[in-house]
Amino acid sequence: MSKDRRQRRVGRRDRHQADPEATAVAQIIQPVNNLPVYELVNEEGLNKIHHASLEILSDVGIDFYDDEAQAILKQHGVRMTGDTAFFDREMIGEYVAKAPRHFTQLARNPERNVVIGGNHVCFAPVYGPPFVVDLDRGRREATLADFRNFVKLTYQCPYLHHSGGTIVEPTDEPTHTRHLDMIYSHVKYSDKPFMGSVTSAANAADSVRMAELVFGADEIRQQPALLSLINISSPRRLDDRMLGALKVYAKANQALIITPFLFSGAMAPVGVAGTLVQLNAEALAGIVFTQMVNPGTPVVYGAFQTNIDLQSGAPVFGSPESQIALYVAAQLARLHGLPFRSGGMFASSKIADAQAAYESLMVMLPTVLARVNFVLHAAGWLEGGLAAGYEKFILDIELLGMFHKYLQGLDLSENGLALESLRTVPTDGHHLGTPHTMQNFRHAFHRSTLFDYNSFEQWRDEGGLTATQKANGRYKTLLRQYEAPHLDPAIDEALQAFMAQRKGEIKPEY
Repeated sequence: MSKDRRQRRVGRRDRHQADPEATAVAQIIQPVNNLPVYELVNEEGLNKIHHASLEILSDVGIDFYDDEAQAILKQHGVRMTGDTAFFDREMIGEYVAKAPRHFTQLARNPERNVVIGGNHVCFAPVYGPPFVVDLDRGRREATLADFRNFVKLTYQCPYLHHSGGTIVEPTDEPTHTRHLDMIYSHVKYSDKPFMGSVTSAANAADSVRMAELVFGADEIRQQPALLSLINISSPRRLDDRMLGALKVYAKANQALIITPFLFSGAMAPVGVAGTLVQLNAEALAGIVFTQMVNPGTPVVYGAFQTNIDLQSGAPVFGSPESQIALYVAAQLARLHGLPFRSGGMFASSKIADAQAAYESLMVMLPTVLARVNFVLHAAGWLEGGLAAGYEKFILDIELLGMFHKYLQGLDLSENGLALESLRTVPTDGHHLGTPHTMQNFRHAFHRSTLFDYNSFEQWRDEGGLTATQKANGRYKTLLRQYEAPHLDPAIDEALQAFMAQRKGEIKPEY
């Protein structure tokens, strides 16, 4: 191929990468799920699971490893035997009804506020991996620089509506103070909503204080600025760390995701139905307790469930059983009238390969069809959650863009039916140049900015890059092009002063 011809093709490629939907994509807002909701079990089956859960709550009990929590439970009529709480069936519905059916979480930029609940969908990045991986350096321990990179990538992605929480663990920062650096990074490098720290009551209190400095103390009591993840220590217990954080956030009226963390065959029965019975019981116990701490606290019904490989004991992500559980858990959340959290781009694969793609899609399609409201781990997840992949993050973003289009459903408007165009195009004609096509060509179909749709020859001549290789270049380009959103210097100064004060006060636990 001649030099001039190669340069022309490179020029077209560069224009495509620089332009493609840059303006349109930037304007994408939190989507509403217009698809019919898929309900796997009938009302009778759902009630059978729920009533079995009530039996667990009333007869078997849930352990609460916290003295204050036990006192609060007793004050509200819960029977305690040692650390175990036994809930009367009648009180469950009474306290669940105190939680709002949906709520708005504040963002530093009010245009990026998100609605949690109803038909709204909110995508957030991966949460918690201690490792990162990319094509250049392979697998390594995550650092604060990696954490900030992922915050920046999330900020630039219009298909992620939420900055998330512990996107990766910054292992180069001290354990007892790294929560301060993570909260600050969310505020400094993004203006999307974010999550608070839950590793201790003190860390939760620091998160609330930093949110107050950004939004105002009175403002966040009216609408939450933090959405934080409380994991049940399955089977059937809440530990002192989670309870400590839960109490702090509930008293401050900050939103909480109460999530049983279940692996069927390990901390839950091997059967999907039995797992759902346990999941529902644990979630309800945490939700009821939250409302006892502060009635009306925004709360999300969470479900993190999969199964283990019974030969090796390793967790399996993208399994058919876990997706059946997802569908039914979503039905249980709707039964209780609560927003629902589940799903994500889960993969057991160690790299961004075909296995990762298949596993992630296996989870995300039920996530959308079950009408999940808050999707944590929507981009970047690898190795069963032990690693965040830079290339996987970008590839997941491409899939999220497709799902944004998918969520719109079918356009049955006059423009969508295109009758005029159908009338005017003859049987020996085509629609390529019709007025209808020209009016709609920019947004009629989803346009990927990463995947290749060219001929084999053109793909080969332009380098023959795999999608993963292109994703490697894309994330680097995004980081080079990143521009931080404006942050009031007075707020920035107040945050840094608070961080310096707390880093001087907090003592290492070990």
